[in-house]
This record gives sequence, structure tokens and C-alpha cells, in this order.
Amino acid sequence: MLKWILARPDSDKRVPQEKIASTYKWRQLGVLLATCIGYIGYYIIRLVFTTEQNDIMKAYHFTTADVGLILSCFGIGYGVAKLFMGALADKCDANRYLMLGLLLSAILNIFLGSSRNLYIMMLLMFLIAVTQGMGAAACQRMIQLWWGPRMRGTMYSIWSSAHNAGSFICVAVVQLASFLFAGSLAAVFYTASVVSFIICVLILLLGADRPAVVGLPDISTYTGDKVVLDNGQTVTSDSTQLSIMQIFVKYILKNKLVWAVTLTSMSLYLVRYGIQSWIPSYLVQTKGFDPSVAKWVIGIFELASVPGVIIIGAISDLLKGRRAQVSIACVIGVLLCLTVYFFTNNHTLIITALIIMGNLIYAPLTLVGLMINEVVPKFAVGASTGFMGFFQYIFGETLATALIGVLVNQFGWIASNTILYLASGLAIIFLLYTARSEKKMRQEAVAKL
Repeated sequence: MLKWILARPDSDKRVPQEKIASTYKWRQLGVLLATCIGYIGYYIIRLVFTTEQNDIMKAYHFTTADVGLILSCFGIGYGVAKLFMGALADKCDANRYLMLGLLLSAILNIFLGSSRNLYIMMLLMFLIAVTQGMGAAACQRMIQLWWGPRMRGTMYSIWSSAHNAGSFICVAVVQLASFLFAGSLAAVFYTASVVSFIICVLILLLGADRPAVVGLPDISTYTGDKVVLDNGQTVTSDSTQLSIMQIFVKYILKNKLVWAVTLTSMSLYLVRYGIQSWIPSYLVQTKGFDPSVAKWVIGIFELASVPGVIIIGAISDLLKGRRAQVSIACVIGVLLCLTVYFFTNNHTLIITALIIMGNLIYAPLTLVGLMINEVVPKFAVGASTGFMGFFQYIFGETLATALIGVLVNQFGWIASNTILYLASGLAIIFLLYTARSEKKMRQEAVAKL
């Protein structure tokens, strides 16, 4: 299995010159579909537990703190896994790597649905998180290797919005399984896994690791794409003989902009999961929502953001890569929406605020994910993704689940509100530094033309 997922050599059979453009388009479409459908599958598995948290608490006699502990195991496992699995993705066939992670997640999800023991569920959630850590790095690597900078923001946003669609589809799968299997919690988990098994087959049929594997020129040759690092060095290669550790030290740990973007993303993840993970409990306990309606609000929050994220990603392309500036505007909008979400009891206004906030929180999350890949060589994309993911989940999601769960038990939901305000403010501070660095790098890129 290990040999099967390792990076394959370039194809000896080259696509004829006159067919390169058309072949590139078809292959790019296949890669886009594979990454989008694949990531939908990842999120179907990831959010089953979150969606069913009220029913699980009732059926298993769990407390809010218990649910927070289980969710935090995912955050810890996912953060650690992204650090290592992301770096490993740079040395593997990204498409096969993507499929394998989903396959393993779906298998573990079956066991999660069969357990009622808190500690076993915590362990299984941790293991699911490890396999889930294979997904984003593989997808981001493929996008970076298949598109040039003029279209990358748009394509990245389309892919990133797939997890929003996956969240909505997860709710639909949960509701359908509950209807078909008389509300059986185990059947809900099993159904999600079966759907993901089907998606695994589609990934293998549609995707491809990188252009050279299928006889096409690499993206740097095809579009003239190049990466300008924070030290002014220009890099075009998508492969290297450097070891994983050498890549990590040279292009990640010593890159100031990688740190700035990573801390921005960590703050935004705290906001994202501080909202998403607690929507059912918060709306039922403080806003008087019916539990079945609150489940669908998660899906609405996720799905409604899809068009906005894609549009904002395209805007960042039209603004010639000014992704940090676009993100700052979005986070300011998030602060306004949070105020409505916290301080009104009107259900229509709450849902409206969540719809708008979904667009505004996921757009900068998408853009910082792209920024972290654009400031490192293509052979370090997986490592940069993993490094950022470590901070996103070890600190961002863990604080948003375990810490908020405990604080809410002690002080009420005002504690959650305060944390989300502070995290949004930190994101703006780091984005201001990133925007200044972006401007400097654009000037250096123009000077090298």
C-alpha cells in the first residue's frame, strides 16, 4: 500500500503539442471534480457527530462537556496529523493519497457509530482525525500543481466551498438515514460511510496527481507560473531532492510570512468552530430553536456560503492577488454579524446573520489557505498546509470545542461570545501584517519580469 501511494515518475508518453491545451482543460476538470467530490466525502464523515450531538447527549446521557471532549479529540488528532500527513503528501501521489484517507475515515466512522463508550468514542474520533488529515494537503497540492496564478484563486475557492456543500450534504444524509432507519443513531453513521465509499471510487476515476504523470508539461512551463519567496528568491520547480525535514526547516519554519498566515488562520478557525460546532446547542439553549430546525441551520450556514466564497475568491484574482486585503474586509463583516447573532432573539435575523457570516468567515479561511501555498515552492505545498493545519486544529478548533464547552458550563454562553470577538480581532492584526508583506512581494515579482 505504501508503494502504491508514493509519487509516480513522469510519464514517458508525452501528449502531442497540438493536444496539450485541450488535454489540460479536460484533466483540470477531472482534478477539480475529484478534489471537490472527495472533500465533500471527508466532510460527510467529519460532521456526523457534530450534527447528531443533541440526539447523542440525550441517548447516551452525555453532557455538553463530554461532547466538547470528543470534538476536541478530533481537533488535536487532526492538528497533529495535518503536520505530518501534509508533509508526507509532498512525497505521494496526491490523488491516491486523497482516496486512501477517505477510505480509512469511512471505515473508522462505522466503529464510531457502533460505540456508546465515551473513551472509545474519543479514541475513534482521534483516529478519524488522523486519516482526515490526508485530505486537505492532497487537494491543495493538486490545485497548486494544475492551475496558474491567474485562475488559482477561483479554483481554490471552488474546491474550498466543497466542504460547505459537504456539510449540507451531511445534514441531508443524516436526516434521510434517520427517516429510513427509524431514528437509529448507528444507521446514520453507517449511511455516511457507504456514501463515502462510493466517492472513493470517483476520486480514482477522475483525478490525477500532477500534469507530468499524464504526459503534460508542468504548470510552470505551461503558464509561466513562479513563486516569489519572502527572501526574494524565485522558484518554479514542483519537485526536489530535499528531504521532508530539509523542506520543513528551510521553507516553513524560517518563513516569516508562513507564520503570519498560520496565526491568522488559527484565529479564524477558532471563530469558525466556535460558531459551527455549537450551533445546535446554542440555538436550542439560548434562542428557543427546535432541535430538528437547529440541525438544518448547520447545513444552511455551510451551504449558503458557497457562492459567496467563490465570488470573493474570484475577486482576489481580479485584484491581482490582494488576498489579505479582501480578508480584512470579510473579518470586519464577521464582527458585525456576530453582534447580531449574539444579541437578537429573532429567528429570522439569526439565520440571516449566519448565512452572511458563513460567506464572510469561509472566504478569508479559503484565501489564507491559498496564501500559505503561494509563499512556498510547489514541492512544499503539503508541508505548508500541514503546518498551518497543526495550529488551526491544535489551538483553533480545540479552543473552540473543549475550552468553550467547559467555559459555557461554568459561565454561560457569554464566555463563548467573548472568545469569538477576541479571535476576530487577532485575525485582523495578523492580516494587516500579511497585507503589507503581500505588497512587498508583488513589487519584487514585477521587478523580476
